[in-house]
Amino acid sequence: MKSMTGYGKVTESRNGKNFEIEIRSLNGKSLDINTKIPSNFKDKDLEIRSLIASKLERGKIDFTMTCTVDSTADVLKINEPLLEAYFKKVVSISKNLGVQPDENMIFTALLRFPDIQKIETEVSEDEWDFIKELITKSIDQLDSFRIQEGQNLKKDFVKRIDLILSYLDRVEPLEKNRITTIRERIEQRFEELKSTVEVDKNRLEQELIYYIEKLDITEEKVRLRNHCKYFIENIDLQESTGKKLGFIAQEMGREINTLGSKANDAEIQKLVVMMKDELEKIKEQVLNIL
Repeated sequence: MKSMTGYGKVTESRNGKNFEIEIRSLNGKSLDINTKIPSNFKDKDLEIRSLIASKLERGKIDFTMTCTVDSTADVLKINEPLLEAYFKKVVSISKNLGVQPDENMIFTALLRFPDIQKIETEVSEDEWDFIKELITKSIDQLDSFRIQEGQNLKKDFVKRIDLILSYLDRVEPLEKNRITTIRERIEQRFEELKSTVEVDKNRLEQELIYYIEKLDITEEKVRLRNHCKYFIENIDLQESTGKKLGFIAQEMGREINTLGSKANDAEIQKLVVMMKDELEKIKEQVLNIL
């Protein structure tokens, strides 16, 4: 079992460049990837998304990559031929105009031209392979985080299913007393009406049986136990089970609701409310399961 919540971060340096890869995931119905990457890596965006999609199945994914350059790194490139051509041209024009050129000032001014100085931003094949390794490491970290969170959720699910079953066990003795109490209450009421209403005892017995059968909760209890068992079985499956667990939880809810509507007993109703409370907590957590 894996949670859809996860986090991974990798920071490494290479050739004077510092790379930081950060990836987060939250629960989502499908795979939704959002990327923030440096402008010189924009042409790699599709490849980054494909790499993430190949390893992560569902969830809202936020991917961030930053790249900073060391001050001592030799990444500043000077276009020397262009600088020389500019310098000769400016000096030549100055002399033609009869202006005494200040060569130091001209040289300094030319160095500020945007096409003279250039930070090396091109991504080599070797560098891109290195970055892909970092991305894979960050995804693996996130996946490990998901597994750890999934194990915590699994323990919580088992605990809450056990609580629901324990409340169901407490319904058993109350159910037997409930039927007896309901029968006695109805018969007592008819005894009180005997003086004013003629009662057909055979018909009364038939109606009692029909009414009590409608209040019988045996099927609901059996189905709820089966759903709880099926839920636990699916926790340990290797494939993604989030959606399936959500469907099973819905079926559990139907049985608990029906049990409550048929209960006609204050103590059983209290237990039903306690079951619903645990089930709601399960449903909230199921949304985080991959």
